Amino acid sequence: MATSQYTKGRSGNLAGRPPGKTPGAKLRKAIERQSDSILQAVIDAAIDGNMMACKMLLDRITPPLKPMSLPIAFDNAGNDPSTISQAIIGKMARGEVTPESANLAMAALSHQCKIFDIVHLTKEIDELKLRLDSK
Repeated sequence: MATSQYTKGRSGNLAGRPPGKTPGAKLRKAIERQSDSILQAVIDAAIDGNMMACKMLLDRITPPLKPMSLPIAFDNAGNDPSTISQAIIGKMARGEVTPESANLAMAALSHQCKIFDIVHLTKEIDELKLRLDSK
């Protein structure tokens, strides 16, 4: 097997890459030196009607809007998860709630069903244990 001039686990360049010499670092420095001029150019472009410049500035100063979830009222939906899920889908289909709100409501219903199942199964297991212990 050929021997290597480098020791395993030890870098061949002990000094490492000199800081600030990468293309990205050079670009950052150049931008930093001209930041006031660059910002003014973007502002001027936005004022002149450049929509990309407008978008760039607006994206930096205002957060994007997030969909609002409003409460969903169920009239006589009962306690049956199947009926409730049909009511959710019906409200979404009629445009009464957004798909995002319907998705959140369905996820909450699904989690509630899982919790109900766990509680129900735990009770059944406890009852079976009691029956086995009493024999």
